[in-house]
Amino acid sequence: MTRNPEPTRRLTTVGFVALGAVVLSSGVALADPSESEARERYEELQEELSELNAAYNEAQEDHSSAQAELEDLQTQLEQAQEELEAASGQVSVIVQGAYTGATHSSMGVLFGGEADTALQNIADLDYLSAGQQTVLADYVSGVEHAEELYNAAEATEEAAAESLESAETAMSEGETALDEQAEVLESLGGVDPIAAEAADGGGGSGSSGGTAAVSGDVQAVLDFARAQIGKPYVWGGTGPDGYDCSGLTQAAWAQAGVNLPRTTYDQVNAGTPVSRDQLQPGDLMFFYSASAPSHVGIYSGNGMMIHGSNPSKPLEEVSLAAYWDSVFTGAVRPA
Repeated sequence: MTRNPEPTRRLTTVGFVALGAVVLSSGVALADPSESEARERYEELQEELSELNAAYNEAQEDHSSAQAELEDLQTQLEQAQEELEAASGQVSVIVQGAYTGATHSSMGVLFGGEADTALQNIADLDYLSAGQQTVLADYVSGVEHAEELYNAAEATEEAAAESLESAETAMSEGETALDEQAEVLESLGGVDPIAAEAADGGGGSGSSGGTAAVSGDVQAVLDFARAQIGKPYVWGGTGPDGYDCSGLTQAAWAQAGVNLPRTTYDQVNAGTPVSRDQLQPGDLMFFYSASAPSHVGIYSGNGMMIHGSNPSKPLEEVSLAAYWDSVFTGAVRPA
């Protein structure tokens, strides 16, 4: 049965910390839980961990964007400084002309205080030509603009660092909670519901999709994905030594010349939607939320999927029967 939970919003920087706290507080083991209760709790933590992974990837994307913006701001700042240095010669000539026998304190008269004060001082020099006043005003405005650029660059760097740190903290907390719950489940004789279907060998609704002919491009996608099986699941991994769920799908579809977005949030909109019973090998399958899915895998045919679920197990090919079909929310066919 396909579950269609309420859409979840993307996690903000504050959300990383909040979700991490939820994982820890709700991850406290029940007193003498049954095997079914332990299994249910494990499944809940798996979903929460998927959300943390998606949020972590979003933080990485934001961090990369922030770094690019920072570099751009630094370039602008350097350009502004060069322009100010070029203008300084003109300013010196004007000041020397305005103050006969001027000393170095003449510059302080104009530029020793705040920008607004300097601009007022310039306006008070009514014996300067309009052109000279313009040069001086432009100089002061340039200084102020350079300072704004510097402050913006500094703020961008700090915000990006805080965002990434929050995501990493939440990620670590979620992974620890899942590992602890896995031990509880195992102690009760339970079987990992996430990987147990791997031995089923297929089946499940929609398995006829495996008989569909695939193009050479799609075959390249599947061949690449299968070649990654056994590699470690890595938080934020984009290869070649390890991947997370969306990192694997992105790298696999790159073999067909398709540039998928980095996150599950965006990959769900990067193709033509297809229904569960119309799945074909190579299609992307999404889980947990229809509008903001936190997990993705590649349909490999015959009711099977290639994906990476969490750091406790490598990339693998699993059956969609039981667990994964129960949390399936949509699929797209990249083009």
